[in-house]
Amino acid sequence: MVQGLQPVLVGAGRHDEALLSGRPWRTRGRGPLAAVAAAFTLAQLLLVRPSMGLGWDEVVYVSQVAADAPAAFFSAPRARGVPLLVWPVASWSSSTTVLRVYLAVLSGLGLYLGLRAWRGLFPARVLAGAGALFATLWVTLFYGPQAMPNLWVAFGALLCVGCFLRARADRLDRRALWGVLAGAAVMAWMRPTDAVWVTLPLLVLAAVRRHRRPAAALAAGLLAGGVPWVIEAYVSYGGLRERLNQASRIQGGLGWNLAVDDQLRSLAGSTLCRPCDVATPHPVVFAWWFALPLLAACALIVAVRAGRTARTLLPLACAATAAFPYLFLIGYAAPRFLLPAYALLAVPVADALLHAVTAPNGRVRPAVAAFVALGLAGHLAVQYAVLHGTVDRSAAARADWARSAAALHRLGVRPPCLLTGHEAIPVAHYTGCHSGAIRGHNANITRAEILRTAREVPVGVLSVPGRKPPHYASDWKRHRLDGLEVRIAPAPGADATT
Repeated sequence: MVQGLQPVLVGAGRHDEALLSGRPWRTRGRGPLAAVAAAFTLAQLLLVRPSMGLGWDEVVYVSQVAADAPAAFFSAPRARGVPLLVWPVASWSSSTTVLRVYLAVLSGLGLYLGLRAWRGLFPARVLAGAGALFATLWVTLFYGPQAMPNLWVAFGALLCVGCFLRARADRLDRRALWGVLAGAAVMAWMRPTDAVWVTLPLLVLAAVRRHRRPAAALAAGLLAGGVPWVIEAYVSYGGLRERLNQASRIQGGLGWNLAVDDQLRSLAGSTLCRPCDVATPHPVVFAWWFALPLLAACALIVAVRAGRTARTLLPLACAATAAFPYLFLIGYAAPRFLLPAYALLAVPVADALLHAVTAPNGRVRPAVAAFVALGLAGHLAVQYAVLHGTVDRSAAARADWARSAAALHRLGVRPPCLLTGHEAIPVAHYTGCHSGAIRGHNANITRAEILRTAREVPVGVLSVPGRKPPHYASDWKRHRLDGLEVRIAPAPGADATT
């Protein structure tokens, strides 16, 4: 099968080389891409409330470098890319608004650089359209200003795949080689396993076609981003195999798990669908999801007829491998997991849409253009509605944690302090306390350590109202918070009361 594809890829490569020989990507198409990136940043600031508090996972990442908050437990699947990303702001400012504005601007720049890598491979209007399609997804807008890794894997994927195509077409293009390296490094810094899945088709093609320089740049980027994760595995997790095993257990045990239906249900705005027992949304919410593979197939047909197969086939292949583990290997879903696949699909899908509305003579087909415009308008309306609901729910949950923290402060639980139990990680961060767990994915403390700490600083056990507390805290004083109960250990020398 690979041998059968080689003549097609070679022919496409010659076409690419002819296209890139003049290197138009350096001089044309910057304006539309910059406009799309700027609009993306502005939309985040207007629609995703820069004042919205930190989410659970954000707390874990930001606390690693925050100057005024204890570091939360860092579990095996996580990587240090996001703490590195937020360090320039989080290391000196506790303002969530400042952090969100910083990340919104940075994600706009990331989108611009990711799209710019494809100049010369596709017309500027295709790339601008691809950026608009990707940037207007509710999940892209929602995670643009957040301290989360998946969108940055998507930007790294765009940069890496686009520059790989340029590098294989023009062996003298050193900038493209650096782009391959940088894109792979960003992905591996953020999520090493995702980086491997995204680049799998690139590694296979480089081995088959003996693209030594792109292959070397790709390997160097993966190593630059992945080696720190491997070193940390031996320092903190008992070795690489043990870290991978822990990561698998936390993710429910990697194996054959059909999560397509879970991903579909999560499109209605569930940031984490675990267990995914929510109702299936109305078809208008997920219609675009089923249109994607059809448009991707159309894009491939257009590319084959135009003699530029590789430029479309490769991003489609990378999108498929990026999505595969999250559709078939884990037993839960989160829309952000598929962001790298959406980013890579956006370019060929935009190309297919532009081809559909444009006649061979370059004129617009009015009927087709009207149909596509109507479909896109409906799609944007649905994305906005889902985004609005998701932002409201997320902001409310984070406001609850802030109110719980304020109540704990009034009860005398102030830094230095320790919280354990239900939702201890986010509530502890908002309170300024350390967080601990005796069991579960975030286990980092023992019962004896909790009791010993209670003799020195305020300690509280959080629980769902009406649920029995741990035995060791059964005689601690109970207080009601906003949606939670807390049992606070008696101060040293005081009598326990109920």
